[in-house]
Amino acid sequence: MPIYIAREATKLWRKVSAETALELQLLFEKWRLLLAGIVFQYIHGLAARGVHYLHRPGPLLQDMGFMALPELGQDKGYLSETVFTSIFISFLLWSFHPFIYHSKRFYTVLLWRRVLAFLVASQFLRIITFYSTQLPGPNYHCREGSKLATLPPPNNVLEVLLINFPRGVLFGCGDLIFSSHMIFTLVFVRTYHKYGSRRLIKLFAWLMAVIQSLLIIASRKHYTVDVVVAWYTVNLVVFFVDKNLPEMPDRTSGSSLLPVSTKDKDDRTNEELHKPEKDSKMKDEFHKLLNGNTVDSTDRRQRLQMNGKHGEDINHTLSDATPNGT
Repeated sequence: MPIYIAREATKLWRKVSAETALELQLLFEKWRLLLAGIVFQYIHGLAARGVHYLHRPGPLLQDMGFMALPELGQDKGYLSETVFTSIFISFLLWSFHPFIYHSKRFYTVLLWRRVLAFLVASQFLRIITFYSTQLPGPNYHCREGSKLATLPPPNNVLEVLLINFPRGVLFGCGDLIFSSHMIFTLVFVRTYHKYGSRRLIKLFAWLMAVIQSLLIIASRKHYTVDVVVAWYTVNLVVFFVDKNLPEMPDRTSGSSLLPVSTKDKDDRTNEELHKPEKDSKMKDEFHKLLNGNTVDSTDRRQRLQMNGKHGEDINHTLSDATPNGT
C-alpha cells in the first residue's frame, strides 16, 4: 500500500510540474492582457467607491420583486453572500483542475484571459450605467438614518484611492444598475457551460444563478431591475465578446499548444513534415478497400488485433505510458 501511494504521488507531482511549466509559458506570453484585466478590477472598485460620495438616501422605489418576495432581513443577508462565495470558489477551483486531472479541455491561463475580458466589458457598461443616474439604495445601510448612507467628502486623494477595502466594498451605496454579483455569477456559469464536461453540474450552476438572483432581491441588496438588466446584458456581452475572441484549443485530443522541450518541438516538426506522406498512404489503402482489393495479410492481422482484445491492451499500455496525454 505505501508503495502504491508513493507511486501515485510521483505521477501526480510529474503531472502538476509539467502542467505548471506549460501554463507558465503561456503566462509569459499573455501576461499583459491578464494584468490589464486584474487592474480593471481595481478601477471598477474605485468607481463604485466614487459613486458612494454622490449617493443620497431616499424612499424605496416601487419594486415588483419586493412585492413578490418576502424580505429576509438584516440577520439573513449572509445567505446571498454565501451562495455567491460558493459559486466563486467552485469556479476558481475548477479552472485549475487541468493541473491535476487528465481530462483537461483548456489551458487555465487562456480561460482566465477570456473570463477577465467578459468581466471588463460588463463592468465598463456597469460603471457608465450607475454614474448616469443615482438611485436611492434599497440595502439597509443605504437607507435614510444610516450613517453609512452618505460618505463625507474625502480629506485627501489617498482616502479615495484606498477605497476602504474590504469595508468599502461590502457597504457601498449607489452602484446599483446593474448587479456586480450577477456579473461574476453569470460569467462563471456561462464559461462552465461552454467548457465544462458535466451536464448535471451545468444545470445545477444555472439553478444556483437563479437562486442567487432571488436571494439578492429578497435581501434588498438590489432592486429587481438591477438583476434583470444583469441577466440580459451580461449574456449579450459574453456572446458578442466570445464571438470575436479566437477560440481556445481543445486539449481532449492530448495535443499541446506549446512544446515543453526541444525534443517535443523536433518531434512535432518531423510529424508535420511526414503528414502528407501518411495521408497519401491512408488514401491509397482506402481506395483499395472500396474497390474490393485485398491488402497485405500482415496488415490484416494487425487490424484484427487492434479491433479485438489485443488492441485494447495496447491502448491501455500506451495510456499508462503517457499519463499526460502527450
